[in-house]
Amino acid sequence: MESCSLVDTSAATLCSSTAGGRRRGRAGSSAARFLSCSSSSKENGVSAACSIGRMLSGVRSAARRKLFRNEHEWLGGNWSEFTGGDAHWWTALENNFVLEASEDGYGGVLVDADRLPSDAAAFARSLAASLSYWKSVGKKGVWLKLPVDRSEFVPIAVKEGFKYHHAEEAYLMLTYWIPDGPSLLPANASHQVGVGGFVINDQMEVLVVQEKFRGFALDGVWKIPTGFIQASEELYTGAIREVKEETGVDTEFVDVVAFR
Repeated sequence: MESCSLVDTSAATLCSSTAGGRRRGRAGSSAARFLSCSSSSKENGVSAACSIGRMLSGVRSAARRKLFRNEHEWLGGNWSEFTGGDAHWWTALENNFVLEASEDGYGGVLVDADRLPSDAAAFARSLAASLSYWKSVGKKGVWLKLPVDRSEFVPIAVKEGFKYHHAEEAYLMLTYWIPDGPSLLPANASHQVGVGGFVINDQMEVLVVQEKFRGFALDGVWKIPTGFIQASEELYTGAIREVKEETGVDTEFVDVVAFR
């Protein structure tokens, strides 16, 4: 992203125009001046927390309705190891296995990254049991966020069928698509959004800059302040920020002049 360090602030200037938009405040510390030029003017998507108690309540209810014909096969394991041969399988599930998760509003679940099991063996058991449960109740996509301090869980998730989605400095996001057919989960962000500030003062003059680092083709070229929108930033706040960073000029957003 462009910042004031990439702009020759001594070359910030304003050229006159008749287009719409205005500036307020003072030009700050940059050496701005005015050049003459002309232009014409002018469904429900509610996320609900899904606690382990609610999940287990659904499991018990389903079991009582005999949706699971073979309790041990449904969870795919030797449950006598965890039940002692006496307790029901859902009691073992409650005490040992189901991963904390919330609904994503699209028929999927978001695993709570802050409440993952502490060791790999427990995580492997929990993940397998949770996937079996989510499949049985018709869930679609599973989002699994693994912090860097749980990186040893990555091969376990991949072995279960999870796919890499994206990585950030502090975590890795994996996904699992349960229904048959291609995954309908959205891909990771693949574009950057740029903005330019078309700034006009009370004298109908347009603010322009020259890039500090520019090729021969752009030598001597004046342009409007530009830059990239930051994550979760609105277009208009990004434009105001970029103008301030590059020129020191405080501005007020009026309207979107163009979009491409």
